[in-house]
Amino acid sequence: MRSVLLLAHTGRPAIAEAARRVVLRLQEAGVEVRVVADEASDVGLTGVVVGGSATGVELVLVLGGDGTILRAAETARDCGVPLLGVNLGRVGFLAAAESQDLDATVERVLARDYTVQERTTLDVTVTLDGAVVGTGWALNEASVEKAARERMLELVVEIDERPLSRWGCDGVVCATPTGSTAYSFSAGGPVVWPTLDALLVVPISAHALFARPVVVTPSSVVALEVLPSGAEGVLACDGRRTLPLPHRARVEVRKGATPVLLARTDAEPFTDTLVRKFDLPVEGWRGRREHD
Repeated sequence: MRSVLLLAHTGRPAIAEAARRVVLRLQEAGVEVRVVADEASDVGLTGVVVGGSATGVELVLVLGGDGTILRAAETARDCGVPLLGVNLGRVGFLAAAESQDLDATVERVLARDYTVQERTTLDVTVTLDGAVVGTGWALNEASVEKAARERMLELVVEIDERPLSRWGCDGVVCATPTGSTAYSFSAGGPVVWPTLDALLVVPISAHALFARPVVVTPSSVVALEVLPSGAEGVLACDGRRTLPLPHRARVEVRKGATPVLLARTDAEPFTDTLVRKFDLPVEGWRGRREHD
């Protein structure tokens, strides 16, 4: 039997209703539908399998915004299962389809009419006095930020075992190309095409002569050391998983060993995605049209 894990932001009535519609269509086609326990009562249908494991499913189908998709990535990544997001939130850069395409997307899922992309992740290690005190991973970004508003964070930034600079700042965002349109973008980082293999390092409100974002190779290791002259810090992976960073903590960020698999139902160029998501002005363009 085919099986799909459905994750949805069912706290919103419109999404709960959309989830019920999706479940009914999948069940009608003979597909087993799994839902997590917290969402099963909101869906309110019989025949669903209550359980949040992605083991053995062919796809994780996500209804919601980027936050819901990031939550789903935690489930899908370890099982090596692709996830497909339908944006029922706001911007939704991680989604493969928009809300008006929900029914058509379900039909594409039933027909297995989608492609799968590997998206780069980050592996993060935190050490203190040489001992490992924490690990984590991220699809969008791992950020090191000050833990108290009253003081700046003092960091030494290192790339490939060589010091780059010392920054008095609010924090630093280490991002993947997928995450370049998220927190990194808000902090002034560049937009990077998601299929590019690279890592981004973006300071947040840094007081330094050199405080520009940098893009490094996928084999690079970025290290951030929390100096006692500033505030203590906090590590946040995708804004979901956090770890306190005392003075002298060292955060190492490298390309993740395990990618996240994102399913796509169209071949829209990323340029068109940027124009659509950010409502960019392109009036006056006289280049090649689809009908040429």
